[in-house]
Amino acid sequence: MVAHPFPIAIVDDDPAMRQAVGRLCGAAALSSRSFSSAEEFLASDAQEEAGFLILDINLPGLSGFELHEHLVSRGIHRPVVFITGQDQPLSREKARKAGAAAYLTKPFAAADLLAAVRSEWPESTQSPSTQTKPQTP
Repeated sequence: MVAHPFPIAIVDDDPAMRQAVGRLCGAAALSSRSFSSAEEFLASDAQEEAGFLILDINLPGLSGFELHEHLVSRGIHRPVVFITGQDQPLSREKARKAGAAAYLTKPFAAADLLAAVRSEWPESTQSPSTQTKPQTP
């Protein structure tokens, strides 16, 4: 398995949302790196190194869906959560077909985002504070 130096890539054009999601990840002991656009993400080393994607659907330039499709076409398959401020049935269906861990409408509950990330996160990459400990009788 490839080690991911910053497991979660957050791509959102809203600085406040990027900061809030980044802080949430940090509070959950999950490292992240933020990008203001799909193009900024693609110009970085993140596309190969990130292990999980949180993508805003409505980005200027390439949308979150277009970014995801671009990565998949290059053989880069990562778990993804799509977030949006404009809930649309067509977008929900597109996210479902893309195999998204979740489709969340802003504002969303922090617990919903973390649950989606943890549902797709391989145990070997979780930090000790996020791993499930076995129950003792």
